[in-house]
Amino acid sequence: MDKKQLAGEAAVKYVEDGMVIGLGTGSTVYYALLKLGERVAEGLRIQGIPTSEATAELANRLHIPLTTFAQNPRLDLTIDGADSVTPDFHLIKGGGGALLREKLVAAASDRLIVIVDDSKLAQTFEGVSIPVEVVPFAWETTAARLAEIGGRWTLRMKDGKPFVTDNHNYILDTVFDRIPSVPDLESTLKRMIGVVESGLFIGMTSTLIVGYVDGARIVEVPTA
Repeated sequence: MDKKQLAGEAAVKYVEDGMVIGLGTGSTVYYALLKLGERVAEGLRIQGIPTSEATAELANRLHIPLTTFAQNPRLDLTIDGADSVTPDFHLIKGGGGALLREKLVAAASDRLIVIVDDSKLAQTFEGVSIPVEVVPFAWETTAARLAEIGGRWTLRMKDGKPFVTDNHNYILDTVFDRIPSVPDLESTLKRMIGVVESGLFIGMTSTLIVGYVDGARIVEVPTA
């Protein structure tokens, strides 16, 4: 079985009848959604809030009932992937461009279950691309601010045009060669004019599930 599939299906075991859950985005979450669809067909009663238009489309195809924050402002858990994970359980997300909605959903959840394969484990985020979602208006000035703090940015493109997120923003994929403190960098980016959100997820992971060739390994993150 695929490593991503092992991780995704392991996460679905945490879903219980009657839950309201966040539905993440990405290739590993795809397998979790397939398994959720199977369980719904077998009678599992859940409601989901998707983190992207693509996930909403897939959930509808799988007949997973969807809801809204107006109806359910608090979620029992969210299942989502990550592009990179450190030993401190810091995450980089946003490779698929859904980082803003992913962070909003994760922040509204009692538990965030992160599913990855072992290729996503990293010791540091130095030299690793971090998505930064920015307002399109005057994005060049926001990019200049990133450069001032040591960021080497690239405007994400698609089909020869700037990639546009589901919330109609641009993404600057930004590399920092030196990161003394990941939480400090996240705070700096949050305060920067023109930045909507960064792909750094700090202190949000509750459970990490890693897919290896011989199975999925589960790590429960200690609470402070």
